[in-house]
Amino acid sequence: MPIISPTQLRAVVTEIVARTPIVDIHTHLYAPAFGDLLLWGVDELLTYHYLVAEVMRRSPIGYDEFWALSTREKANHIWEHLYRQSSPISEAARGVLTALQAVGIDVSSADLEEIRQQFNRWTVEKYVDLVFRKANMEYAVMTNDPFDPRERAVWEQGIPADPRFRAALRIDPLLTDLPRACSMLSELGYSVSPRLDDVACAQVRRFLRVWIDRMDPLYMAVSLPPTFRFPTDDPVRRMLDSCILPVALDREIPLALMIGVKRQANPHLQLAGDSVGKAGTQAIENLCTAYPDNHFLVTMLSREDQHQLCVTARKFRNLMPFGCWWFLNVPSLVREITMERLELLGLRFIPQHSDARILDQLLYKWAHSRKVIAEILVEKYTDLQRTGWPITEETVTRDVRDLFRDNFLRFAARL
Repeated sequence: MPIISPTQLRAVVTEIVARTPIVDIHTHLYAPAFGDLLLWGVDELLTYHYLVAEVMRRSPIGYDEFWALSTREKANHIWEHLYRQSSPISEAARGVLTALQAVGIDVSSADLEEIRQQFNRWTVEKYVDLVFRKANMEYAVMTNDPFDPRERAVWEQGIPADPRFRAALRIDPLLTDLPRACSMLSELGYSVSPRLDDVACAQVRRFLRVWIDRMDPLYMAVSLPPTFRFPTDDPVRRMLDSCILPVALDREIPLALMIGVKRQANPHLQLAGDSVGKAGTQAIENLCTAYPDNHFLVTMLSREDQHQLCVTARKFRNLMPFGCWWFLNVPSLVREITMERLELLGLRFIPQHSDARILDQLLYKWAHSRKVIAEILVEKYTDLQRTGWPITEETVTRDVRDLFRDNFLRFAARL
């Protein structure tokens, strides 16, 4: 294949990054079969908790007054204060406009009611198809919680396979709220107590296997606070040692650890009230050392943890860093973190996931991230060209496919 010249490089790399389909490894989306659990449309976009936190810094409305509003009224309030009375320059505010533009909606008139009316032309199925086509998505990995009674009921009824959506088994209560987890498991017919004796551990393993068989998840996942430590002399270690990690190894699925969230720093903001804390990677190093045959997907919420995570990943082949999570998913930090990972890890990491809770967010989160990733790759390929190393369309296509899809699928034993 012909070598790409320096003058052609930017155009070729940008085009390859744009045309390569995405496997989005972590979202909070649902397939249409889950009904109202799948959120979409302009009102859901505007009332997402990113913009709730932002509007509460700008408008004089009280917390209780805001939460008493309907979704439509909240969207009107946010539109008025963040779009009409201010330029929507934050990443979350601009992202709404990117998403609307991607589906052909003209926002120049700033008329929210007119924008709402344009959504009437789509059914949810047609809109999912449109969003996946515009975002160039192969599929999205959901976050599936068997401890949520609404979602559990859908799974237990049986849902048709939807190739646009794959499962991930979310198991937070097992590690973060064991009394609640034991109570719910007991209600579901599993004899589990917080003592986690041998009988209880066998029951937890049975529960995990039942849900793995039901969901066929690509991984198990848990969100953890910055205080997470391993090993410890408490039930968390017993749960990992005797329940979660043996099942993960037996079923050949990774455990995804999302570390650094401080829950309800401001409870008045409800879902928007979570914050971030520095965690360090000692627990990750200890897990990777103690369980060399298990695979760990890891993302960390604090910017200050990113360099240490890269260095730790250099030491452990069973660790895969992924994404720029939550507060890190802004272009300046995506650029910094992705550049750092390329320079320390080469091409063996997963640069991004959307973390989308609203279907439409796929449109802006991936458009913005593709732009940053393309710019970084152009810089790095230019550096290689200056050494005399040849860059071809074939090699760029391979590299981008690894970053956007194949690194994850190999790590998850799905390729």
